[in-house]
Amino acid sequence: MQKPFQTIDYQCPAPHVVRIVLDRPAHRNAQDTRMLYELNEAFDRAAQDDEIKVIILAATGPHFSAGHDLREPDKEEAIGRHRTVGTWCGFACDGAEGQMAREKEMYQGLSERWRNIAKPTIAAVQGRCISGGLMLVWPCDIIVAAQDAQFMDNTVAMGLNGAEYFAHPWELGFRKAKEMLFTADFLSADDAHRLGMVNHVVPVGELGGFTLNLAQRIARKPLFALKLAKESVNNAQDAQGRNGVMNAAFGLHQLAHSHNKLKFGVSIDPSGIDPAMRGKVVLPGLADVPD
Repeated sequence: MQKPFQTIDYQCPAPHVVRIVLDRPAHRNAQDTRMLYELNEAFDRAAQDDEIKVIILAATGPHFSAGHDLREPDKEEAIGRHRTVGTWCGFACDGAEGQMAREKEMYQGLSERWRNIAKPTIAAVQGRCISGGLMLVWPCDIIVAAQDAQFMDNTVAMGLNGAEYFAHPWELGFRKAKEMLFTADFLSADDAHRLGMVNHVVPVGELGGFTLNLAQRIARKPLFALKLAKESVNNAQDAQGRNGVMNAAFGLHQLAHSHNKLKFGVSIDPSGIDPAMRGKVVLPGLADVPD
């Protein structure tokens, strides 16, 4: 018998379709260590089930995800309670080594792993999707957004060069990627659709039904052909240098962490936080995202 999940819900809403639902609404679906590894386990379960053709990623509550849970109290120890999925080690090491290992495994590593699942994946996004939230939806093959969806990467405001899964140029185009990073402004669902990051924008109340209908249409196709089509398009992206760019950006991200620790004593630059909000420390991954 498969063990139950604590932070996600695993559903089978239609034949050949699995829906994986982020289920920490009180925390705006901020991603702690448990959630990321449970999400990976759920993706594995769906990927290894030969009856499943399409995987939907959704979320409960008003917002898709506030990003990484920066309030997780024991994140350095938490990773030791879960199996690793890559070849990295040294998660408990001091200095830059431990932080880089954790982010290489949990952030860049898991997101890239999900991007390469050999089945079509669809993200259904409502409300705010901030920084680490992008690292859940960008690996998906198709993104359906509710009209209230808003997307943001505000890591530059924290003294970093961007989220660890640096897909921005491929999702938005080069100039809009720079604007998103430089300003840390929200990108609306309509603008994301215009730029090609989002496939469809639908009314909030129709998000679930529209996404399931799309999944069912895809599920009528032969699974082997779907796998081959997905790999063909992914290969086109990779031939453009996506992997090299992403790895280089990840290295710069780690440099920024080390710089901030030397200068400020923490891995982010606190000067980028709105002075009026510094007492609240409103950052991606925290529950201060409003209803």
